Amino acid sequence: MSDRLATLTADLLSAAKKAGADSADALAVDGTAVSIDVRAGALELAERSEGTDIGLRVMIGQRQACVSASDIKPETIQQMAQRAVAMAREAPIDATIGLADPDQYARDWDLAALDLADPADEPAPAALQEAALRAEAAALAVDGVAQVQSAAAAYGRRQLHLATSNGFSGGYGRTDTTLSCVAITGSGTGMERDYYADHRTHAAEMDSPETIGRIAGERTVARAGARQPKTGAYPVLFDERVAASLIGHLVSAINGSAIARGASWLRDDLGEQVLPMGMSLIEDPHRPRIAGSRPFDGEGLPTARRAIVENGTLTGWTLDLGTARKLGLNSTANATRATTSPPSPAAGNLALTQGHQSRDDLLAEMGTGLLVTSLMGSTINPNTGDYSRGASGLWVENGVAVHPVNECTIAGNLRDMLLSLTAANDARPHLSRCVPSLRVEGLTLAGA
Repeated sequence: MSDRLATLTADLLSAAKKAGADSADALAVDGTAVSIDVRAGALELAERSEGTDIGLRVMIGQRQACVSASDIKPETIQQMAQRAVAMAREAPIDATIGLADPDQYARDWDLAALDLADPADEPAPAALQEAALRAEAAALAVDGVAQVQSAAAAYGRRQLHLATSNGFSGGYGRTDTTLSCVAITGSGTGMERDYYADHRTHAAEMDSPETIGRIAGERTVARAGARQPKTGAYPVLFDERVAASLIGHLVSAINGSAIARGASWLRDDLGEQVLPMGMSLIEDPHRPRIAGSRPFDGEGLPTARRAIVENGTLTGWTLDLGTARKLGLNSTANATRATTSPPSPAAGNLALTQGHQSRDDLLAEMGTGLLVTSLMGSTINPNTGDYSRGASGLWVENGVAVHPVNECTIAGNLRDMLLSLTAANDARPHLSRCVPSLRVEGLTLAGA
């Protein structure tokens, strides 16, 4: 497969050169995806997709254009190159576009160490269906679950190859297996629902269907009889399943695209404290068997571990070549690339420093407040960091969860929120974003 994709990218680059491009890069992606949904003990949906997508970016001087196709015939490749060159000649000038220098490219990466592709055979649809049915049955077995909205199992295998006109050529493959379950309790306007899911690169490491269904059911039943909390200022504990969203807002604010536009509440905070002392945020693209791992980025640069925040201090932005050039800096090898678009920066695997206490320990310390288990909607001001989101979860009194809550809004400012974080020790190590439960002090709750 990798040889076929390498040939496709070479053909794209050759066609681009013949059509008049000064330089170019090409991406070829081949994938298979299978998904099975069950409901009420019967198959509800079965889907399978296979295909190869190709993308070509050409540059003429400081102008660029991208084209893509899912047809890999030679005549299509020739037409793509001609169309891309014609588009590039009409594109606006951008002094920051361009390929990496040849000596910047990744060399001699170790795919075996990353272990991103499960060597096991693709599961049969019947096996996926059985797993989904087992998860559904386990959820229904939880006392209080009225029905299961959906139970779904999916498998995907993808291979990609990237090549540039000045010497880079490389590819890798990855697999993923997912099993999820959504349960419902109550009826009419008193309905509540919750879910649980597991996602792994290697199927053998998945939680059992019974575990997934049981947790989905238990989470759902815990939401029965939810009501609005009191309005006021309280500490809020973001459960591990939603805590990564807080770090996601920080990561969005240090994205090179936002910094280059000046549209970030952290634009002036390089070298400043953004998290509590002792807390670091590490990006590591070389964690084995993790979804966000990769040997090189979308521009062929070698990926490497880096501290985005070290001991509370912001150390750098998330950059691809283009945003790095805009800012007069070096790329952090964070380019992502689709066949349909040029590179753009994005963070991959992240891990936040864990604390020494359990989630229940943090609950006990907070006294009265809110444990958030679900978030919805979002009003985030990218320039000021003002934060407002709909939330539901459990109301806590005297350090103990006493009843479920819903239909409330939590609000604050991200700068203050992040500086007040206290981390638990419950992050799941197999997730790409490894973030524990996080307590935030003094948020405003709008409820009853």
